[in-house]
Amino acid sequence: MEYEAIIGLEVHAQLLTDSKVFCGCSTRFGAEPNTQTCPVCLGMPGVLPVLNKRAVEFAIRMGLATNCRIARFSRFARKNYFYPDLPKGYQISQYELPLCEDGSVEIELEDGSRKTIGIIRIHLEEDAGKSIHDPAIAGEETLTDLNRCGVPLIEIVSKPDLRSPQEAYAYLVRLKQLVTYLDICDGNMEEGSLRCDANVSVRPRGSREFGTKTEVKNMNSFRNVERALAYEIDRQIKVLKSGGTVEQETLLWDADAGVARTMRSKEEAHDYRYFPEPDLVPLNISEAWIEEIRSQLPELPQAKKQRFMEQYQLRAYDAEILTSSKELADYYEGVVSHCSDYRLASNWIMSEVLGVLNEQKIDIKQFPLAAERLAELLNLIVKNTISNNIAKTVFKKMLETGLPAPEIVEKEGLAQISDTAVLEEIVDKVLAENPKQVEQYLSGKEKVFGYFVGQVMRATRGKANPAEVNRILRNKLSNR
Repeated sequence: MEYEAIIGLEVHAQLLTDSKVFCGCSTRFGAEPNTQTCPVCLGMPGVLPVLNKRAVEFAIRMGLATNCRIARFSRFARKNYFYPDLPKGYQISQYELPLCEDGSVEIELEDGSRKTIGIIRIHLEEDAGKSIHDPAIAGEETLTDLNRCGVPLIEIVSKPDLRSPQEAYAYLVRLKQLVTYLDICDGNMEEGSLRCDANVSVRPRGSREFGTKTEVKNMNSFRNVERALAYEIDRQIKVLKSGGTVEQETLLWDADAGVARTMRSKEEAHDYRYFPEPDLVPLNISEAWIEEIRSQLPELPQAKKQRFMEQYQLRAYDAEILTSSKELADYYEGVVSHCSDYRLASNWIMSEVLGVLNEQKIDIKQFPLAAERLAELLNLIVKNTISNNIAKTVFKKMLETGLPAPEIVEKEGLAQISDTAVLEEIVDKVLAENPKQVEQYLSGKEKVFGYFVGQVMRATRGKANPAEVNRILRNKLSNR
């Protein structure tokens, strides 16, 4: 019997506000443990939360970007559960009246087709603290850092529309792209600012009934989400094929071992208890404020991709890569604002620039060459001052020295030889020294032509203008 997976993701994104959602404490990452706390985020008796308006604005931005309906009336609730890093014993969240509902995002599948993934809700809540189990830090004990308590989060809950680990990966990539374009979250899973829990079940293909779902937690990268889902889908199928029953439970993903281990079982779908937060008044969002936020939204990834294809005549694949992050798209537009060869700029960024980023494991914000500097190099190719191959040598020297391309070309004598008389002399010499290959070419062996080009390029140390070399060689050989 064939089975299909049913996957829904709950994604938490930390919002890039300067202060926490209900108090004025800093949200800066990496501070000394327990130095960014106050009586409010520590849940001391008698304190009152005050809502951060900026956090609400950021949540609405994401709602608008994902085609959600923005609630004009919503309220906060207390989500009651015990955990050592939750000092109040409850988390302020939203339950029956969330801020954003009924949205969607579109993802691109491996075969190039597109699929719409529904979003049930996006709601605003506070983060909990962090338990530290690292023996190097805590020894045999567990330490608690409450700096993260009260950092604003949005939780994005998808519909169970995902059918494979690969679709889940594509969906997460799209969400990260959106939150970073909107400048509401840095999308860093390793630092915990983007986190994902997955609900997964399997059912016989063609069945309309859902199977029993499990929840998988503790996945700190997109690849680990993909790996964990593949593992859990395979495990559930094996259980069902052996005649067993899948138990509803929460699992923790162990990336090192490549397995998901039981954390706790769940007797009911919702094992939390909610009631309205008495210390916060309901949210009343005006239509005017929503429209103001909408008017300030940046150009979103899909719109930018379409514009790149139309304005710069790029292929869909190239435009997809170049708009994968706002910073990379900005870098490309910085280059083409100084270089008119849009395709050349695209090819160089996707090959040479991204090659350096991958090798050094950095992002475009850390790339040492400004867009204007790369454009200077590309303009030397456009003007036939240097060849594309020589440009790669210059590119490496730019990274090593920080010098601009024109200065490197001048200092090292790398300018391309385009003088027809000089090139004709070199071509004549190459043909005279290789009579056997000339005969082979004249007898119909076209591949020998590449040999002649190579010999000319060797004689000029790669500085001959390739197009001019090809033209001169064709003329001289045809005259024979």
